[in-house]
Amino acid sequence: MADHEHDVLVIGSGAGGGMAAYVLTQSGVKVHMLEAGRDYDPIAETPMFSENRDAPLLGAGTPDKDFGYYNATIDGGWEIDGEPYSTGEDTEFQWWRTRMLGGRTNHWARNSFRMGEYDFKPKTRDGLGFDWPMEYAELAPWYDRVEKLVGVYGVNSGLANHPDSGDAVLQPPPKARVPELFAAAAAADIGIPCVPARRAVLTRDKGDGRSPCFWATDCGRGCNIGAAFQTTTSLLPWARSTGNLTITTNAMVYEITTGDDGKANGARYIDKTTGEHKFIGARAVVLAASAAESARILLNSNARDTGGLANSSGQVGRNLMDTVGSGITGQIPALENRPRYNEDGAMGMHVYVPFWLYEEQAAGQLDFPRGYHLELYSQFSAPGMGSGSGLDGYGPSMLDSARRYYGSFIHFAQRGEMIPNENCYAEIDPDGKDKFGIPILKFHYKHSAHEFAQVAHAQQASIELIERMGGRVVSDVKSPEEAIAAGGVIIHEIGTARMGASAADSVTNSYGQTWNVPNLFILDGAIFASKAHKNPTLTILTLAMRGADHMVNEMKRGAI
Repeated sequence: MADHEHDVLVIGSGAGGGMAAYVLTQSGVKVHMLEAGRDYDPIAETPMFSENRDAPLLGAGTPDKDFGYYNATIDGGWEIDGEPYSTGEDTEFQWWRTRMLGGRTNHWARNSFRMGEYDFKPKTRDGLGFDWPMEYAELAPWYDRVEKLVGVYGVNSGLANHPDSGDAVLQPPPKARVPELFAAAAAADIGIPCVPARRAVLTRDKGDGRSPCFWATDCGRGCNIGAAFQTTTSLLPWARSTGNLTITTNAMVYEITTGDDGKANGARYIDKTTGEHKFIGARAVVLAASAAESARILLNSNARDTGGLANSSGQVGRNLMDTVGSGITGQIPALENRPRYNEDGAMGMHVYVPFWLYEEQAAGQLDFPRGYHLELYSQFSAPGMGSGSGLDGYGPSMLDSARRYYGSFIHFAQRGEMIPNENCYAEIDPDGKDKFGIPILKFHYKHSAHEFAQVAHAQQASIELIERMGGRVVSDVKSPEEAIAAGGVIIHEIGTARMGASAADSVTNSYGQTWNVPNLFILDGAIFASKAHKNPTLTILTLAMRGADHMVNEMKRGAI
């Protein structure tokens, strides 16, 4: 330790980096965190009560603010000036980057579903993909700890492969809205479960300085009362309060360095405010820059002609996956002209449809091998004016039409599991560099017949639910190949440095500890061995807590 100012260097401040910093600093470890984006103060900068009518273009999305003028992504998006990426032939892939302290945790949907026993052993179950080097039972107590720490609302539904939480772990869920109750009744009629969702939003005071949700503002704008989980209102300030955390923002890391012994000894980065190249040494390194960025750093480290750092398996950059996504929107006449009242709630969904056909799938009765869930979105909100809005005429007739249809639309968003395939990977583009001179990533991405068949089933299930509600489909019903979201669009990309049981075919062990560099841990979505239909952030947080705890133990016994 005498050779380094800090015990551990953490690269990235989102879910993985924030949790790692929290666990390490609580154990007395000195941590220096490097974040590529700018500093961000959610207390001062979150526009919780700003009105869209006061914003440019009525708050609509633009190329530099894709999710709306007030979205919490203050810097970043699908495209960043001076930070390009490229794509291979016949590839549709979009890379979302959030250049700010806290990363994507400032604006994510907060949907927090546990992976289950089938999800950790998918190849054992159906012969496809890759098994995780752990069972669900090994991660279950860590899920409990994370859900209690960050605050997740929901209930135990007792459904197959949708694990229950421990006693007194979950926060009470908000009540279902009227359209959600209607959808749940329709689902019950046709034998489909529709249950309270799980989201990382406080509904009760935990006594940790954050306040419970008061059901009034959009979670995507950020939450300066701390009700909607983000690292900038929880993990990072808690870690700072120990006196063991130093954070450097605007630090664009491009290389993890190693000593003569092959161990990591720090990282090189560019100070984005001055353009100066700098180095920080450390006893150990945690890489949590997001799946694709972490792969880029590894591939650009340790002399590129060797295949990058920690890459003896050749798996760095491989197995790139994103959630399978599609959607169907319906308009429900029975919900027209209903009484107006405040239906904001927790802003995100209150109920959802978990996958219900595992037994049929295992019996070979379905033409797709992995599951999906349906996220339900419907509430009183500002009526749209675009295609499919249902509005008629103009002037007074349009106003009457808006009043009639207000709150009568419902959207079913499919979120499904993708199976890794050899056509999906990221590599260093031999001809491209960003404005900092760092070689950029080139993405290759193709869905398989498995994903297309899954989309077809999800679309049909959504249409059946809408029709059972007496509604009509108002969105275009496209072929699965047209309906499926392009790679990266759901912003759940994972898998570029997968964990496994052997250095021969994986990058890390079950703790995120790299096989080749034992004092280098990867604690973000890169280490996922498969892409369950469950949104990945809760599992990233859980793996990071478990991995950082293991790192502490290894440091205590002198192995790191």
